[in-house]
Amino acid sequence: MNKFKITETCLRDGHQSLIATRLTTDEILPILGEMDKVGYNALEVWGGATFDSCIRYLNEDPWERLREIRKIIKNTKLQMLLRGQNILGYRHYADDVVEKFIFKSIENGIDIIRVFDALNDLRNLKTSIDSVKKYGAHLQIAMSYSISPVHTNEYYIKLSKDIENMGADSICIKDMSGILLPYEGYELIREIKKNISIPLEIHTHSTCGLGEMLYLKAVEAGADIIDTAISTFGGGTSQPPTESIVKSFENTKYSTGIDFERLEVIADYFKPIREKYLDQGILSSKSYYINPQIIETQLPGGMISNMVNQMKAQGAENRFDEVLEEIPRVRKDLGYPPLVTPLSQMVGTQAVMNILSKEKYKMVSKEIKDYIKGLYGKPPAEIDSDLKKKILGDEEEITCRPADLIENEFLKFKEESASFAKNDEDVLSYILFPQIAKNFLEKKYNQNDKQVININLEFN
Repeated sequence: MNKFKITETCLRDGHQSLIATRLTTDEILPILGEMDKVGYNALEVWGGATFDSCIRYLNEDPWERLREIRKIIKNTKLQMLLRGQNILGYRHYADDVVEKFIFKSIENGIDIIRVFDALNDLRNLKTSIDSVKKYGAHLQIAMSYSISPVHTNEYYIKLSKDIENMGADSICIKDMSGILLPYEGYELIREIKKNISIPLEIHTHSTCGLGEMLYLKAVEAGADIIDTAISTFGGGTSQPPTESIVKSFENTKYSTGIDFERLEVIADYFKPIREKYLDQGILSSKSYYINPQIIETQLPGGMISNMVNQMKAQGAENRFDEVLEEIPRVRKDLGYPPLVTPLSQMVGTQAVMNILSKEKYKMVSKEIKDYIKGLYGKPPAEIDSDLKKKILGDEEEITCRPADLIENEFLKFKEESASFAKNDEDVLSYILFPQIAKNFLEKKYNQNDKQVININLEFN
């Protein structure tokens, strides 16, 4: 059997990449019935930045969104992206919080959880792995793809074998910057497939102009599943367009069997929505610019825009090229961390600091110090010894799993949020994003209370 499957990402990574995760639940729900008939491997609908954006920008409850989607989708698996011990936030959380979040995600409708660690430190995935298996969802472990002297094919082959041994149901190569070259991808995928017995999924972006070519070679190499986004929210910094990929393999031994006309209906539905975001300036034409230079710098699009804003704030836009040249040096000093959230932001900020200071590493963020100390996990390579001494002084590194140092915290936060959190989902929202979730929940329940009062008055 040479057919491959498709995971549709437009409801999560597609709109996260192009319109900063601004699709509303009301814009998503009407097309779900049609999407459920396509025969996708899965619909990626949750996780990543969707949770944060729902609360912060859309005044929506992400848990309610998931439940509403689940009510409509009957035939297709629902998938989410989870950052391991970081869950969907920006620090390591206690094991009891990770387990509770995974339990509630599955209870509210998730079938497949794609979990990854920015450093590929599998210790940081242990609790997620145990919890996903315990509560019965499909466990997919993703490997963050990067290019460096240590990120060789041998590195990823060993990592994939370790992942399978840890109980994964499938593996994903997560090429977050779209830098995996087609022929190198072919060799890597072929070698991994020789060494594992579980399905292999490939995730990339079209940012560098490589995505469609990579998928062609990936399927030929034996990839079981690929991630695409319907054309309206595909291409550019998003995933390669679903229709283009499906059409490319028609009448070949790799044909997906997906009805192209059904995909056109979905794409047409999203066109006026895309136009709305284009008119509002939320969708920028720059999101569709092809930038092959990223193959060398490995910078995700969001990281570049963040650094530009940092430089503008300092009145130093003219030194941006110096920062671009500094990033590979910082990355080498820090042991070649893959440039994925939150490490991409940390490395970029440090590069800015190095250029704007007269002395490199004279200023370092708390996050970089924590990283060097070992609180994010084990880097792929050794951190520069002189840098380590400069930053840590006499402080000792930690070599254990970072979460071992965090005491259980769910009950503490549940008690702390008792006045505005009405269920465990609310508590989890508060743990991940304390201030914005508190404001959101207070507003949500006050509004609901007012509606109840009005209804009672009407009956009187």
